[in-house]
Amino acid sequence: MVSSALQIVSLVLAVIGLIGTCAVTGLPQWKVTAFIGDNLVVFENRWEGLWMNCVRQANIRMQCKIYDSLLSLSPELQASRGLMCVAVVLVFLSIVTAALGMKCTRSTFDNEQVKSRILIGAGVMFILTGIIVLIPVSWVGNTIIRNFYDPLVPNSLKHELGEALYIGWATAGFLIAAGAILCCSCSHEERRSYGYRPAQYGKYNPHQATRKIPSMYSKSEFV
Repeated sequence: MVSSALQIVSLVLAVIGLIGTCAVTGLPQWKVTAFIGDNLVVFENRWEGLWMNCVRQANIRMQCKIYDSLLSLSPELQASRGLMCVAVVLVFLSIVTAALGMKCTRSTFDNEQVKSRILIGAGVMFILTGIIVLIPVSWVGNTIIRNFYDPLVPNSLKHELGEALYIGWATAGFLIAAGAILCCSCSHEERRSYGYRPAQYGKYNPHQATRKIPSMYSKSEFV
């Protein structure tokens, strides 16, 4: 019962991770314009994401433009685009795999040991997906912080951490937690399924001692 509840909790965390991964991949708020030095135009916000850059002015709706070429992006954004696409596909496959191996679902795999191994594989995939999400988010965040404090970088090229990065860190935490819970619950079930009690020899059994041995001859032969 406890393992079933942990499996449901891990699946809920994984679904939240899927939503967060899709949101981080599509949101343009990876890099936000920093208002420092001569760049004090506070009524205009500039955002840079994986697929487009957006400009939002006061009392004017936001305008976005898709990048004309992949080569126009910085190296960290180019790598982040590929890694986030891989993460979206991997987390979707992990959720499908985990749903097939859960106790509350009916599938062709009715063996408990097979289901436990499927869930352990899904948990490892969740952890791997969380790491894949964590790499581009941390890479872009490190680049933004390093350029912000670099005196050689012009103020117009400096940025601040966008909302998508914070969502990405939280999403990676959800996915890693889901995978860890799933692996721990299934590994406990796996150890318990292989448990055994050793046979005990040398004990006196009164039923075996008093058991009658059938005679080859009947009593009538000795009369």
